[in-house]
Amino acid sequence: MTNVSASVPVVLQPAGLESSIGLLSCGWAKDPLDPAFENDPGMNEYLPGEDVRRPSFAYGYNSAGALIQVLKQAGNDLSRENIMRHATNLRDLELPMLLPGIKVNTSPTDYWAVQQLQLMRFDGKRWVRFGDLVYDE
Repeated sequence: MTNVSASVPVVLQPAGLESSIGLLSCGWAKDPLDPAFENDPGMNEYLPGEDVRRPSFAYGYNSAGALIQVLKQAGNDLSRENIMRHATNLRDLELPMLLPGIKVNTSPTDYWAVQQLQLMRFDGKRWVRFGDLVYDE
């Protein structure tokens, strides 16, 4: 299933957790409900006190992190030309809510920032990642 629909509390619980066992999906962002990330530094700075069941928070947090990096690289020149130059030259940027090993890379001819993903299978309670990262080079 598409990872956009892979939210356990928003999609799978209403559909029936038992009926969802064995579903396959993929992801690139950390799942705030995954106990594997309980003591993760990126998770600890992630929106404390918010309803982390909403997957859009993780995506928004990563997007904000990428924008912060672009602005740092751009320095005092916030012209569109300079912002685009830096936004299209991100190299191996690690963001707090990306899965381990997944990095942001852009170029002037390739704006697709995340080109890696992790396969995962639903075990009835949570998504369990398996295998190596898959790359789209």
